[in-house]
Amino acid sequence: MSRQLKFNIFRYNPQDPASVPHADTFLLEETPSLTLFIALNKLREEQDPSLMFDFACRMAICGSCGMVINGRPGLACRTLTSDLPAEITLMPLPVFKLVGDLSVDTGTWFRATNSKIESWIHTDQEFDPQATEERMENALAESIFELERCIECGCCVASCGTANMREDFVGAFALNRMARFIMDPRDKRKDADYFEVVGTDQGIFGCMGLLACEDVCPRSIPLQDQLGLLRRKMGFIALKSIFKRKG
Repeated sequence: MSRQLKFNIFRYNPQDPASVPHADTFLLEETPSLTLFIALNKLREEQDPSLMFDFACRMAICGSCGMVINGRPGLACRTLTSDLPAEITLMPLPVFKLVGDLSVDTGTWFRATNSKIESWIHTDQEFDPQATEERMENALAESIFELERCIECGCCVASCGTANMREDFVGAFALNRMARFIMDPRDKRKDADYFEVVGTDQGIFGCMGLLACEDVCPRSIPLQDQLGLLRRKMGFIALKSIFKRKG
């Protein structure tokens, strides 16, 4: 026998002066293999066409459908209602600018953060479209790819205690991203360059180590390992710089 699901969904349109933050309740009959993505589309198509939320791929690749599901950031497209209680509360991801209801603007945040950490290969080598691609050891390439699997859904940022309290904190996304470039032999930045970007209180030393970021990552990226390695590396660079000045 199927359950009747009760959805408590945050509603607010910042562009409408008459709108005030509140929750609307919707009822929906549960069907086999029902995901939150499908449920929200059914609610919008059958009950309230004004309901705002984001989606694109519905395959946990685009990261568009991130939201807070019963208090925990996650992707609507990969969350089965059968894994949840009959009463489901949906909220927009914190930290990011609210567009309306469950829709937030993650793109502006990620663009700004990528620019801040200069998220690209730094090299003085001129690009030659005719050149053979640089070779890389398979093990190293796989390690880099492991960190490249981030889909910029914002769940790690939304779950981060520091990011929720401070706008200047770059978050686990940026720290993982920088770890990827440190690992890449094509990036010619020196230790001091990396330290300037993430070896600060806005970077790795602002991390409280709660590791909610890894706990909610839909791609299961090993953030704990990377944050630990990055903290140790940045600490070593700082000590080396102190001893160098004293010497």
